[in-house]
Amino acid sequence: MRVTCPFCDGACTGANLEPLLDPRLDWLWRQIGRAADRRGDAALIKGSISVHVPDSAEERAAATGLLGGRTLKGGQTRQVDLGNLMLKARIRGTALTPGAVAAHALRRRLAVRAAANERRRSREHELLTVFLEGAQFVEHETFRRAEEIWAALRRNGWVSRLVKVGSERHIRSAVDVIAALPAGQSRRDRRQLAVEITGDPHALDHGTALGGFVLAVLVATGRVNSRQRPREAWASVGVECDDVVGGLIAVGILPVGWTLPVGALVTLPPRVLSTCIWPQPDAPDSFVFVTENPSIASASADLAANGHVVRLLCTSGTPATYEITAIGRLSGLGWRVAVRADFDAAGIGHVASILKAVPQALPWRMQTEDYLQSLQIERQEATLDQVPDAPWAPALASVMRERQVAAYEEALLPFLMEDLCRGVPG
Repeated sequence: MRVTCPFCDGACTGANLEPLLDPRLDWLWRQIGRAADRRGDAALIKGSISVHVPDSAEERAAATGLLGGRTLKGGQTRQVDLGNLMLKARIRGTALTPGAVAAHALRRRLAVRAAANERRRSREHELLTVFLEGAQFVEHETFRRAEEIWAALRRNGWVSRLVKVGSERHIRSAVDVIAALPAGQSRRDRRQLAVEITGDPHALDHGTALGGFVLAVLVATGRVNSRQRPREAWASVGVECDDVVGGLIAVGILPVGWTLPVGALVTLPPRVLSTCIWPQPDAPDSFVFVTENPSIASASADLAANGHVVRLLCTSGTPATYEITAIGRLSGLGWRVAVRADFDAAGIGHVASILKAVPQALPWRMQTEDYLQSLQIERQEATLDQVPDAPWAPALASVMRERQVAAYEEALLPFLMEDLCRGVPG
């Protein structure tokens, strides 16, 4: 069984390294090792390098036979011809190189980083070639600039990931998925798309490498916003994720034809929200309240169970486009819509997005005084880095930036419950 040398590529086989590894020569091999690392050349058999000669007469004398030429003087810089040094080293071994001897003296492989970088560059070029070949078959105009897309993927770290774990098939599948995206207003189911391209219905699920890479490419082309949630990102290019998970939690406001026990809450999934017909309001100023926190939905269900008329929808975080559209249909029927969320960057963004899409909607206890009251009621420790503008209350964002502390809906829970009982936002 052949034993591989841990320091060189077998150049030491049959060699007598002991005279070359004299401790008095360490200064020479250290400098040769650094040159090998710097050049990315583990052998160092061509050209020359500059070495700094030590002050020690004993160390200089030990190198005289290897370096030859004029007498070495302490502190001087000497040009060393690597070809001549190799010939001197091969007196001790027929395959020895200056780099191989230095590697044994330093007890490590030389030029490892440079070699790794070269392998990475070579691998990236192979993957880029596959990407450019596939891009020719994508009809969307953004793929006419395929090299720019690749550059964007390199900047955000995706190329490094591909070099480490990616494969040509991975890239081809991603490009095929993008080429198969629906055009115009047509829609496709994500799992059906995944089966068509890969044979695996889960290949594009959230958290998969392929699904993440496809979205990264779409972000690089500008077709998808980098801040969108995966479900919304897919929806923006005509791909529907599973339509039975997620949606709005509903208390007291249900699609026409639905019946639930008093006080029950139910999740209306995307499949329902996209087509459901809401009931007509029972009075001109009837409100439907919108919150982001399930804890508020749970408390409102308790109110309903105790005989109060409550109508509330909960987004459970960032509202998806289809959720906002469903809320907008309520407003279109004549329902008054009151919306609120946490006093943090995400919450301000949630409320702003709904108010923009549903102009008739009102903010619900989302004013500056409500924020300050929340801070007085509960001591908050979550800090704020950035706060988007609050168009409905310009001073609110300024105060939040000044305080740099988030406040959550639960702080105002008693007041929110009072509003729900009255059916009118405070």
